[in-house]
Amino acid sequence: SSNEHKLNFKKSKEACLSYIQDALLQKQWKRAAEFLTCYVESLEKDYSREHIGPSEMIWRIGTEILWHHSQSSMKEFNCFMEQMKTLGVKRYLKVCLEHVFHLLCNGQIDEAYQNLSLAESWRFGEQTAIQDKEMKLIQAYRGLLDYCSWSKQKNILLEHGEDGFADLAVEQEMHGYFRKAAVNLKEIIKIPGVWDVFVKCYVDLLEFYGDHNEARQVLNEYAYNSKFPANPNAHVYLYQFLKRQGESKKSLISALKILHDIVPSHELMIDFNTMLQKSKKRKKRRLGLEVIFGALDYAGWKENAKAWSCLARQLKQIVISEKHLDWIKQEWNSRKDWWPAFHFSRYLAKRNWQENKSLSYEKALVAGILLGKDCKYFKYVSHQGCKAQLKRFRMLKKFVTRHNPVYLRISG
Repeated sequence: SSNEHKLNFKKSKEACLSYIQDALLQKQWKRAAEFLTCYVESLEKDYSREHIGPSEMIWRIGTEILWHHSQSSMKEFNCFMEQMKTLGVKRYLKVCLEHVFHLLCNGQIDEAYQNLSLAESWRFGEQTAIQDKEMKLIQAYRGLLDYCSWSKQKNILLEHGEDGFADLAVEQEMHGYFRKAAVNLKEIIKIPGVWDVFVKCYVDLLEFYGDHNEARQVLNEYAYNSKFPANPNAHVYLYQFLKRQGESKKSLISALKILHDIVPSHELMIDFNTMLQKSKKRKKRRLGLEVIFGALDYAGWKENAKAWSCLARQLKQIVISEKHLDWIKQEWNSRKDWWPAFHFSRYLAKRNWQENKSLSYEKALVAGILLGKDCKYFKYVSHQGCKAQLKRFRMLKKFVTRHNPVYLRISG
């Protein structure tokens, strides 16, 4: 019967998709391609309406297969993409963007630019208004390629110096790229979203031409506008700009304070800690201790010698002055149950000593202050240092032994 035929056909189609999925997951690209061919042929008899249309399914699966298949070529990929553009008007610009990404990955910059220009001139009734955001992305990526051309011309100009008419021609061409890039990049970063690469390029253009006020406004908007999603990089770019402009430490600290709240493990936390430690305000020095302790809570910082040096230096200053021991105690209370195994095991002491003696020295000083002279890490490293007749390790051992009562006060 007709209904039975439709039911069997649907089951057959679903089974085919399941085989394709299985092949993709196992990276069996040839097998996946064979099943996709069967699936495409079966669609000629399929008149069902599904949430994800067949053309989108073919586009997404086919793109994945062609990208990984050992026997596929860029020519085949381009041909496939052109076919996909004609299959779905609603997805036309998305397919164009993906095509451009693949061209860029293969170093075909001119071809990518040409595709973007063609996509920008595309019009299809009401679909043009519906796909306004995709069109802005098309324009933004064209602006990005214009920026790359501008950067190339700028480097030629800087390398050759003053060279009369040749310089003038390069400079005029460079300004042409600047105008085209600036217009498109400026438009995309007005829309709430994560536009890191576009913002960086636009700010670079503005700074080169001395428009620092506009650059500052763009970065402030990107970092502080509540309509934009929380983005650590926005605060990084603002901090780096302020630093280039020689802004006050107060402004730099303010930018990094927000970054710390979002990503306490960011690599700039060392800069943040250093600035806070140099402050005359007790509140900021206290925050500095919190910042460096917080960073070292993360596995990625375990062997960061600079971070351990920052913590060791501040702890040493506090221990010698015997002021603000309560700061150390407050930070240590929440960590004393897990930091010893995480940072100060005998295994780590051996490994750190073999790989980086400077790191092991800083960690041993911190371990000795926080866990006392009987700490496994401190005992191993100080013993090895004294055995190797290294003066700084003898002094380390004396310092920790002399201030062992501080450990007792910290540990409660």
